[in-house]
Amino acid sequence: MLISNHSGAMTFTLLGVPGLEAQHLWLSIPFSTMFMAILMGNGSILFVVATEPSLHTPMYFLLALLMVSDLVSTLAVLPRLLCLFWFDAHDIGIKGCLVQMFFIHFASVIRSALLVAMAFDRYVAVCKPLHYNTILNYTVAGQLALAALAKGVFLILPVPLLLQRLTFCRTVIPHTYCDHMAVVKMACSHTKPSRIYGVFVFLMVLGLDLLLIGVSYVLILQAVLRLSSREATLKTLNTCSAHFFVILISYIPALFSFLTHRLGHIIPPHAHILLANLYLLMPSLFNPVIYGIKMKDIRYKMAKYLCRRDKLAINPGHKDGSE
Repeated sequence: MLISNHSGAMTFTLLGVPGLEAQHLWLSIPFSTMFMAILMGNGSILFVVATEPSLHTPMYFLLALLMVSDLVSTLAVLPRLLCLFWFDAHDIGIKGCLVQMFFIHFASVIRSALLVAMAFDRYVAVCKPLHYNTILNYTVAGQLALAALAKGVFLILPVPLLLQRLTFCRTVIPHTYCDHMAVVKMACSHTKPSRIYGVFVFLMVLGLDLLLIGVSYVLILQAVLRLSSREATLKTLNTCSAHFFVILISYIPALFSFLTHRLGHIIPPHAHILLANLYLLMPSLFNPVIYGIKMKDIRYKMAKYLCRRDKLAINPGHKDGSE
C-alpha cells in the first residue's frame, strides 16, 4: 500500500526494541537512570562554568557548548523513548518524526564540529602557548561556535526535506527513535538521493572532522616530542587527555553505528537498536565524567561548591569569609 505524506497527517509507529517488546518496562530502568545522570552531569558542568568567573575563558566556553549539544541530543531521544517504554506511546506523526530526526543528527554534527574547535584549542595551547590569548580569544571562540551551528543547520536541514518528498509503503519503524536510515527503509519510492546524502553527511562529519582532529594531534605530538624533560612531556599530554578520551567516546560508537546500518543483517535487530541508542547517549553520559576527572579546574570548583553547600546545610548562619 502506498502512503503519501504530502498532507502531513501520516503517522509512523515506533516499534521500540524488536524482539524485546515484553521487556520494555525493564529496559526503561537503565535508560531512565542514564537520563537522570546525563541531566545532572551536564547540568553540573554548565552550572560551574557559568557561575565561576575564573572559568569564563574560550576553552570553557567551547566545553559548555559541548555540554549543551549533549543535552539537546539526549532530550531529542530519551523522553520519547521513555514514553514508549512506560506508556506504549508508539505513534509519532511524520512532522514530529522529522523534527526529532533533525535535532538528533543536528546535535551530533555540532558535537563533532565542537570537538574540532577544541582540538584547535589544544593545538594552540601546546604549540603556541605564548600567543594563546591572542589567537584564541572570545571573538575567535564565538566564530568557531557559529561555524559549528551553521554546519549543523546546512548539513542536516536537507535530510528531512529529502524524506518529506518520499512516498512510504510501510509505517512501522523497528526503532526507538526516528533515525534517518530507519525512515528511509520505510519508503517505496526512489530513495537513492537520501541514501547518497546520508553518506555525504557521514563523510563530512566523521571523515573531514576526524582528519582535522588528526592533523591537530600530529602537530601536538611533534611539539611534545621536542620537549626536553619527561615531566614536561607528561604534563603536556595530560592537558589533551580529556579531549582525546571524548573523541574516542564520540567517534568509535558513531563509526560502529554507521557500519551496522549497512551490515545490519549480521547483527541481531535488538542488539543493533540498543547499540544505536548507546551511540547517541554514551558521549552525553561520559563527557561530564571525563572532564570532571581530568580537568583540575572543573574538579576543584565543583568540590569547592559542594563543600560550601555542605557548610551552609550544617550551619545556615555561616558565611564563607572568602566571599
